[in-house]
Parts: sequence; C-alpha cells; structure tokens
Amino acid sequence: MHEGCAGSFSGGEQIVDKLRQMGFGRMALPVPVEIDCEGCGETFPMATLEARCPQCGMVYGVTPCHAHDRASIRAAGIDY
Repeated sequence: MHEGCAGSFSGGEQIVDKLRQMGFGRMALPVPVEIDCEGCGETFPMATLEARCPQCGMVYGVTPCHAHDRASIRAAGIDY
C-alpha cells in the first residue's frame, strides 16, 4: 500500500486521503509557504502537510516527499 516517494496521485483528494491514512497531516513543512486559495483568493500560511483555508475551508495537501516543492501542493476541495 505504501509506495514511498515513487507513488503518484491524480489529485488533491488522493494526497489528503494518504496523509490522513498515514497520520502525517499535522507534520510540519520544511519551510512554511503562503498559499493563494483557489476557492476564495485569500492568502494564508501553510505550515503543515495538510492545511485548510481559514476563509472558505478549502483543504490543501502535499506529500512528505514533495514538501519542498511548492508546485506539488494540491487542493482537495472545500471542507474535504
């Protein structure tokens, strides 16, 4: 089930599901990033592998292997 860093995900939902399954959602990012929310445009800090926009509830996730790559952060959906 665990594919290490070789695993691929088709979208944010799969990333967030995997983070929750592995218990990694609250793990800190190596460097926090500012996210421009796809749902509402609000800018907010993302400090953990799973984060939620405080304005609209859009959930974002990034795997531990790709946490250094801002482009790998994916939206899973509002209140996902």
